Amino acid sequence: MFKTISESGSARYGRLKTQHGTIETPFFMPVATKMGLKLLNSQDLKDIGIKAVISNALILYLNPGLEFLKKAKGIHNFVNYNGIIFTDSGGFQMISDNLLVSINEEAVRFRSPFNRQIHKITPEKDIRIQNELNSDVAMCLDYMPRFENNYESIKESIKITFEWAKRCKASHENKKQLLFCINQGGTYKELREKSASLLSSLDFDGYAIGGLGIGEGHDLLKRTVDMAVKKMPKYRPKYLMGIGTLNDIIESIGRGIDIFDSCYATRHARHEMAFTYKGEIRLGKVKYEEDFNPIDKNCRCFTCKHYTKAYIHYLIKINELSWKRLMTLHNVYFINNLLKEARTAIKEDNFKSFKNNFLKDYNVKKTSLQ
Repeated sequence: MFKTISESGSARYGRLKTQHGTIETPFFMPVATKMGLKLLNSQDLKDIGIKAVISNALILYLNPGLEFLKKAKGIHNFVNYNGIIFTDSGGFQMISDNLLVSINEEAVRFRSPFNRQIHKITPEKDIRIQNELNSDVAMCLDYMPRFENNYESIKESIKITFEWAKRCKASHENKKQLLFCINQGGTYKELREKSASLLSSLDFDGYAIGGLGIGEGHDLLKRTVDMAVKKMPKYRPKYLMGIGTLNDIIESIGRGIDIFDSCYATRHARHEMAFTYKGEIRLGKVKYEEDFNPIDKNCRCFTCKHYTKAYIHYLIKINELSWKRLMTLHNVYFINNLLKEARTAIKEDNFKSFKNNFLKDYNVKKTSLQ
């Protein structure tokens, strides 16, 4: 199912086998929560080289619903995407005041954003939903605490997460589908390590790290990843959920992470922000009005091969919305290509040098408002 082929320090190159194909690790997944990736379609993903996306099982259960998706012959067929699809369980929605109603050891209750009805979701029901969706990788239902929660609350969340993980594993019946669990524990060393140790005793197909990217900052993120990875099974894929800044991704690969997902690349594209090897740039700034160069001279995406920063700046200023698609194409291609370069560096046992060179040039704080 998962095989590590090369290592360079703690970074590793491997292959993850699923029912819809094998994918090289480390890799990045764009977020298609409702089965739609904003401004891109399945052919775009194929052209860019994206081989996996992540959707949200809870949201799909609420709308369009399992019966509809059965009629559509499944999520892969409905969206005309034959790549790998992960489905998240709904744990992230627990930090939303609009969606969360209550949590206890038995279940979580959500209020649908579509019709305001309340739904009781148990670990068993969550897994049944994902079994029927027939995604390639299902995620256990986990109790995701908020960043501001105190120690005792987060301690309770890892207890519930572990109990739910056991119930998810016992309920999982789709043998073609991989099942990953999710580590919690906030930024507390003791709790992260305890959560990882408990979950490791259950032998899942993969191990995710959740509850990050919600305010802890770069330094705490790095330390927390180290805490969790140390206690996880070495020969299982490790997935850092919701982290999409390029410096955090490269740092985390060097800490043993294999899989990433985030809406950062697409969301930032829609806010005029483009990735370059020198950091992020804001193309709505007047300085790009007569810049007749591509977004990044080393990028081979559709946008960079055909258009200049001046043209995209012009589209922004006249409110011609095609600029959002052009920038989204660029950002998704850029991050996917960066992971490809990281894999090559690992195979050549040169990842540390690759990481240091990238981080030296890519200074988000310095360039994010350029």
